[in-house]
Amino acid sequence: MDKKILIVDDEKNIVDIIAFNLKKEGYKVLRAGDGAEGVRLTMEENPDLILLDIMMPKMDGYEACKKIREKKNTPIIMLTARAEELDKVLGLELGADDYVTKPFGVRELMARVKANLRRQIVQEETIPDETDGMVFGRLNINLERYEVRKDGRVLELTLREFELLKFLTQQKGQVFSREILLEKVWGYEYFGDVRTVDVTVRRLREKLEDDPGKPEYILTKRGVGYYFDC
Repeated sequence: MDKKILIVDDEKNIVDIIAFNLKKEGYKVLRAGDGAEGVRLTMEENPDLILLDIMMPKMDGYEACKKIREKKNTPIIMLTARAEELDKVLGLELGADDYVTKPFGVRELMARVKANLRRQIVQEETIPDETDGMVFGRLNINLERYEVRKDGRVLELTLREFELLKFLTQQKGQVFSREILLEKVWGYEYFGDVRTVDVTVRRLREKLEDDPGKPEYILTKRGVGYYFDC
């Protein structure tokens, strides 16, 4: 396995434990002690996944996540000692794919790393095929290229956003609860709360819709969940 994982955290003892377990699984490990260094290494080394702490010197994890998302769609798992829901939601809104609250179990962290990497591996190994697309009005979704276009313009979606859109479009018109979406899209026993789905849907709407407040593609069934319709 030649996948590179970047750990961005200023707590050396935690980094050492994570790095040890990642190396046992066969991953190559990169380290950064603050957000600024994490952004620099991301651009230079192009890691396959980033474990990003929130509270760090020089540049915190929120700002680092924002800067990384301006250039990269690399899967990001936020590492946070904060238990407040708003802190987790903010990370997701800035483009993180997942979060783990400290203290966390090594087994849980490894499961999340593997789940996020599986999606990245699928994306990299697919063979581009211009004909493999689904058209919904002004929206064109190419499953092989992991590419979404609206009016011919490519939309910059994170891998998690794409997976959610793909799942909903393949079951067009079917309503799914937040709990089911966590199970089906996030792909493993997810320990977070359902606000994760709400945040991802909101990000998707901001990118897909002319007016996110009056969506045409991803709709809400009040009291039930979300569905795709066009």
